[in-house]
Amino acid sequence: MSKSIKWAAALLAGLALASAALAADEKRVTPKEAEAMVKKGVAYIKANPRDKAMADITEKTGQFVDRELYLTVYKLDGTAVAHGANAKFVGKNMIDLRDADGKEHIRERMEMAKTKSTFWQDFKFLNPVNKKMEPKSMYCERSDDLVVCGGIYKPA
Repeated sequence: MSKSIKWAAALLAGLALASAALAADEKRVTPKEAEAMVKKGVAYIKANPRDKAMADITEKTGQFVDRELYLTVYKLDGTAVAHGANAKFVGKNMIDLRDADGKEHIRERMEMAKTKSTFWQDFKFLNPVNKKMEPKSMYCERSDDLVVCGGIYKPA
């Protein structure tokens, strides 16, 4: 095979990989989408009976799940009252939960919620779509005695 054919084949392969990576990134949730989903969740909680709102937010195929974006709702003591990725967390106090680096991210989140009505928080968590441990940025809003959050995953 000549050098020019090898070069052209390598170039095409590189373009194909770059295109696939770009397509995968386009499917990622954006910070704006996470913020909008959290705001939608807060409004939904205020407009509906709490039990119904928490059940709907926990529904994996419901309106509060989009790709790897899902909502979580915690009481200020760290008890999960809704979790769009894992219903087994609902009703459990998660304050001592640690991420892959040992960070007590729920405890940190609840401390942040005591002084800020909205904030972003970084930690690592299992992406439910690709099953990889990835850096995550979580946008949260405190609403009365609840903290409503939705996050974006960033490729490691």
